[in-house]
Amino acid sequence: MVKRPVVAKAVHDGPEEFLTLAEFCKALKISRQTFYDWRQKGTAPTCHVLPNRQIRIALADYKTWLNERKDVA
Repeated sequence: MVKRPVVAKAVHDGPEEFLTLAEFCKALKISRQTFYDWRQKGTAPTCHVLPNRQIRIALADYKTWLNERKDVA
């Protein structure tokens, strides 16, 4: 009997959720210009640019980015 190696399957809970730029700006109560300023400075969360040039932000990236900005004074 030939033993086959066990291959771990990737666990995926379903499609990743994304925020549109409008949803992101609305959640933080900021203007699009503020978002673009942050993006230019490199302080915005990781963005995904779709083929039609629309921007999406993964919900997980948004939460991580927001938690990194907590004021722990």
